[in-house]
Amino acid sequence: MELWYTEYTNKSSGLTIKIERQLEHRETEFQTIDIFKTHYYGNLMVIDGVVMLTEFDEFVYHESLVHVPMQFLQNPKNVLIIGGGDGGTAREVLKYGSIEEVVMVEIDREVCEVSKKYFPNLSVSFKDKRLKLIYDDGAKYVKDTGKKFDLIIIDSTDPVGPGEVLFTEEFYRNCSNILKDFGILTAQTESPFDREYRDPIKRIYRNLRKSFKNVNMYLGHIPTYPFGTWSFAFASNSVNPVSDNLKNSELPEGLKYYNRELGKSAFILPNFVRDLINE
Repeated sequence: MELWYTEYTNKSSGLTIKIERQLEHRETEFQTIDIFKTHYYGNLMVIDGVVMLTEFDEFVYHESLVHVPMQFLQNPKNVLIIGGGDGGTAREVLKYGSIEEVVMVEIDREVCEVSKKYFPNLSVSFKDKRLKLIYDDGAKYVKDTGKKFDLIIIDSTDPVGPGEVLFTEEFYRNCSNILKDFGILTAQTESPFDREYRDPIKRIYRNLRKSFKNVNMYLGHIPTYPFGTWSFAFASNSVNPVSDNLKNSELPEGLKYYNRELGKSAFILPNFVRDLINE
């Protein structure tokens, strides 16, 4: 008997993955978490019925979210991660020797615990003494903290339901207020091929432009995410990734996806994507 997991992107398309067995099912205070062992993609994490990551291709997402902005920062020391409970984003940030502290604010402790159990290549970051892990509401933390950061990374779920607060005008304004001079914010912003998310994507970039001088989109290619193409926001009051040169002299070794040429070219967008975010 064959077992398959299907995530329906909409009523007429989706992603189907052959699985060996289900490893875990948890219903937390905030969401439902499922872990599957798959034939091709290694272990798979699903939250509320949506693929979060697989061992096979998680490096594309995490390297894109982290190294693209990090390479535009000179000697970055302090990074804030909102979400990111699997540990992959923190893992990439902590590859830089200049980093003194990473504050990660994750609302659901169970995501971290599941990652420790089934995704050791991601959760290795939890052992680093430079990581300060806080279990709390990320929007509340950004509003209340008095700290300033070189980089803020929004590693969140989709802009619907509980995660919607991390895509609002107020949230981005609070993020802008706690960035240092030449600071940068990055966030995942869905697939531009997804018709159902085109209005939310437009709204995200409108909200970002109300709080940041420079707002750009860049793209990455992730096989197990809807339509295989994913977008990320790059926002700053001082840094323009299209016209500015890279500033970080340090580039971690052994990266699977990111290189400096790719990082710059990722901001070159197809016409339909330019039209989407510039309407």
